[in-house]
Amino acid sequence: MGNPWAGEVTLVLDGTSIDLKLTLGALAELESALEGETVLELIERFEAGRFSTRDVLALIVAGLRGGGWQGRSEDLLSVEIEGGVLAATKAAAQLLARAFAGGGD
Repeated sequence: MGNPWAGEVTLVLDGTSIDLKLTLGALAELESALEGETVLELIERFEAGRFSTRDVLALIVAGLRGGGWQGRSEDLLSVEIEGGVLAATKAAAQLLARAFAGGGD
C-alpha cells in the first residue's frame, strides 16, 4: 500500500499493485497534457465534481510517471483496473489531495 505521507496512492493494474505519486516532474508533464490549463484549474474541477475521464486518465498517467513508469497513456487502454472507473477516480482525487495537502486524505 502506498505511503500517504509520501504522497503515494496504490492502484491495482492487471492484478499488480502499483504506487503512484505526483512528483514535480510528473506535475509539469500533467500541465503539459492539460493543453493550456493549470493544475489549479484541474483541482478546482475535482473539488466541484466537474472533472472528466480525460482528467482522471491524465492524473493516473502522471501518478504512474511519478512512480517511475515509462509507459504512455495509450498503454492503459487495455489495462484492467481493479475497482474500475470508481477506483481510478478515487485514486486520481487522492493523488491531488496528497500532493498538495502533505499526506492523508
